[in-house]
Amino acid sequence: MTAMADTSVRAGGMTKDEKFVIFASSLGTVFEWYDFYLYATLAPFFAALFFPPGNDTAALLSAFATYAAGFLVRPFGAIIFGRIGDLVGRKYTFLVTIVVMGGATFLVGLLPTFATIGWLAPVLLVLLRLAQGLALGGEYGGAATYVAEHSRPHERGYTTSFIQTTATLGFFLALLVIGVSRVYMDAKMFAEWGWRIPFWISLVLLVFSVWIRLRLNESPVFAKMKEEGKGSKAPLTESFLHYPNNKYVLLALLGATAGQGVVWYTGQFYALFFLTITLKLDYVSAYSLIAVSLLIGTPFFILFGWLSDRIGRLKIILAGCAIAAITYLPLFAALTHYVNPDLEAFAQKNPITVTADQSTCNFHIFVGPWSNFTQCDRAQDFLTKSGLSFKIVSAPGSKSVDMALGSTKVEGWDNAKWTAALKAAGYQPTADKAKVNWFMAELILVIMVIYVTMVYGPIAAFLVEMFPTKIRYTSMSLPYHIGNGWFGGMLPLLATAIVAATGDIYAGLWYPIGIAVMTLIIGVVFLRDTKGVDISTSSGVAIQKT
Repeated sequence: MTAMADTSVRAGGMTKDEKFVIFASSLGTVFEWYDFYLYATLAPFFAALFFPPGNDTAALLSAFATYAAGFLVRPFGAIIFGRIGDLVGRKYTFLVTIVVMGGATFLVGLLPTFATIGWLAPVLLVLLRLAQGLALGGEYGGAATYVAEHSRPHERGYTTSFIQTTATLGFFLALLVIGVSRVYMDAKMFAEWGWRIPFWISLVLLVFSVWIRLRLNESPVFAKMKEEGKGSKAPLTESFLHYPNNKYVLLALLGATAGQGVVWYTGQFYALFFLTITLKLDYVSAYSLIAVSLLIGTPFFILFGWLSDRIGRLKIILAGCAIAAITYLPLFAALTHYVNPDLEAFAQKNPITVTADQSTCNFHIFVGPWSNFTQCDRAQDFLTKSGLSFKIVSAPGSKSVDMALGSTKVEGWDNAKWTAALKAAGYQPTADKAKVNWFMAELILVIMVIYVTMVYGPIAAFLVEMFPTKIRYTSMSLPYHIGNGWFGGMLPLLATAIVAATGDIYAGLWYPIGIAVMTLIIGVVFLRDTKGVDISTSSGVAIQKT
């Protein structure tokens, strides 16, 4: 493919080469997100495969912690590969990242489980998740920068929005492959070996991705900068230790990507886990609901990317944060009403109180061999995994953990007695599919995906335009992956731990609401829009309001 001319002076529609750049970059990134989100989609299932039995919430938290490990390491991947991308080039850097990602994902499909090799199983799983996180930390910034540097200023939001669809499409592809596997296998077969199939498929996707990306040339903006000898010799130092670039990195994180990250993960992953874990909807139905919402919502990434070329990037991102923060609590309450009305009715009719010495009730996040679960912890685990809210009454010095279920009193923690009490009161352990209002449930999920597209569609163009070419890959990748990897990626783990600790099935939502509000305030006060910035210049763009 021939090198393209200066993107700032061309007119007319996109050329064949420009379309191929978008297609090749986006397709490879879809496959990387597919690899990364396979584990996320199967996290509740992996709890039983790779962690010891005995406490379902603890095992789930362990699975979420392993899930979060891949996110926590993403900023380090951004630093490592961002530096390489600014020194060597965009194309070859994200060729390396896709090989690392595909290889690690394929190896997950070969791992023995806890029943076979004990604690070595989760250790190996964590190591492979770390490799995935490092690779993804380098992939996104490279793909977004590469496409942006091939784009014309008046359509940069539109062209980079195709990259923004890749995370959702990768998630959809993961749901599709897992869903098909589960439909054509019984539960026993899928648990024994069928769960490995989606990971093995990544090897085929890897080969195709490498082949198509080898046909790409280097970014013309980067190539021109190298020819003129204006590249950075120390992109890490210039990005994070030199003023004002270090200020821009911090403002990009707190005023844009942190809120965008929590909105993204609430509207897609937390919604999925809420359906399956809290509302007790079967996996195939939950996957189908989420998958349909993703299909309906995906074109809105393009719409909001296109709209950002006309009215600006920042106002769309901040509007998405504001609307999400205001509506999350009523939307999730409505999801309960329409998906599992029996659970809602049971909770209203049978308020639950747990009486215990609160000094024995622990807040568990990272669970392992070091964890000690008290009777209070096990009681909270029992009610949390049942999808029931409860109040905790402190009884200092008490040796017993008691439950009041409406007018029924159950003395002492005992799984069998508490299960019998719930059953006698009319508790249903699974959602009745005949009572699900599928249309309203889908509508709520689509609304939350629309929020995702508002905050995510314009973010690539916004970040690219904040930083000069010589340090762009490094500078934009770090705030993006801290915002998404740390603030967003930790959401399922923290939200689940908050629910278990507070006894309120909706309490976990205060985490994304708080982060979204923080981003809204900082973005309004300190940032201005970047639409129309010339990204071919060597200087950064001033973004602080005066």
